[in-house]
Amino acid sequence: MADVMLLSRIQFAANISFHILFPTITIALCWLLFYFKVRFHISDHPVWMRIYRFWVKVFALTFALGVVSGITMSFQFGTNWPGFMEKVGNIAGPLLAYEVLTAFFLEATFLGIMLFGINRVPPWVHTLATLIVAIGTSLSAFWILSLNSWMHTPTGFEMRDGVAHALDWWAIVFNPSFPFRFGHMMLASGLTACFLIVGISAYRILRGDNKKAPNIALKTGLFVAAILAPLQILMGDLHGLNTFEHQPQKVAAMEGIWETTQGAPLLLFAIPDENNRTNDYELAIPKLASVILTHEPEGKIKGLNEFEGEHPPVRPVFFAFRIMVGLGMLMLLSAWLASFVLWRKKTLPKFALKFFVAMTFSGWIATLAGWYVTEIGRQPYLVSGVLTVADAVTDIPSGNVVMSLVMYLSVYVFLLIAYIKTLFYMARKSVQIEEYELAKSSLAHPFNKQEASA
Repeated sequence: MADVMLLSRIQFAANISFHILFPTITIALCWLLFYFKVRFHISDHPVWMRIYRFWVKVFALTFALGVVSGITMSFQFGTNWPGFMEKVGNIAGPLLAYEVLTAFFLEATFLGIMLFGINRVPPWVHTLATLIVAIGTSLSAFWILSLNSWMHTPTGFEMRDGVAHALDWWAIVFNPSFPFRFGHMMLASGLTACFLIVGISAYRILRGDNKKAPNIALKTGLFVAAILAPLQILMGDLHGLNTFEHQPQKVAAMEGIWETTQGAPLLLFAIPDENNRTNDYELAIPKLASVILTHEPEGKIKGLNEFEGEHPPVRPVFFAFRIMVGLGMLMLLSAWLASFVLWRKKTLPKFALKFFVAMTFSGWIATLAGWYVTEIGRQPYLVSGVLTVADAVTDIPSGNVVMSLVMYLSVYVFLLIAYIKTLFYMARKSVQIEEYELAKSSLAHPFNKQEASA
């Protein structure tokens, strides 16, 4: 059983890690597409339409991969984790159904207009379709994160004969950790989409694309990131305080605190030793962890030794948390510095463009690190205090799980490489497209063929 549980956990982790990459982009990218359309309508300048046309192709590709990977991921509730639906299906089932009914249908209905109706419907209808798809992607995140948050801080239910039954749907949907997790994820999506836009635009410029579109897209991405990054740090702090209240064992693992401590230091680096229940090579700032979590220099933080047998594996949570925070700070500093340079000099130096190409998928890494902190930090529970991972796992032969795991990993590696290569291929092709300077008077229709070719 242990082997089956480990393999099933690895398989689900691989699925969710691959799937989350794409909604993390599309949730915010669709709002940026809506912004590009609105700017086009306000200014009537074709450069905004060129930006929209390029990035809507990226959105379509990303959205398709997100849908496909999401469907395959849902199969595992029945194949690998039957105990999950048996125990809490009365809660999880309706929330997943709400996601399909209110979000997926909404997106599917208007996505066709958004992708293929630009020359077939009035401009305001197409812009409205873009807005509705953006709302749909956000609603999808709303319901999924509501369920995920409930699994961390379950409320509004009671157990009858070992099965969860809903008592208060408002308490279930808006459970204690939901507002913070939802806000944190939405801001993470915004930063991921912004750095993707900045990175691809920087790549186009480095390849000799001196048109207006990539320069304006780069500036837009940087300026939005410069606004979102500090908001994300604030939301992350609020999320951390909420986690400290409801899941203190997770915070203890994040901070590497073994003994209950007053005036706990903030560990910048350490190597947790779970066998001896201590840390090696500590580099710490005295009392700062207590200041951050309790707002008092001598505030008390419970240590992992108070949760022995009930706390998550420490090393993955400890290091993933530092990767997330480190990348978040790098995003903040780079966005602020680059925005200041653009404000003063209008262009970025070549080394800065290369840096942002390297940061193209930094949002992915930060998001995955954050999700590992969240999900591994919930162990050994699948639903905190209600259902353990061991009680939910399948009893099918481990060989079946190995076979499906290998298949999943092979397909996902291929698709991920193909996706990244396609994005940069699209960027290189865009360099070859001649830019047309269209005067407003020449725009007989905002979506005419000349503008489309640009």
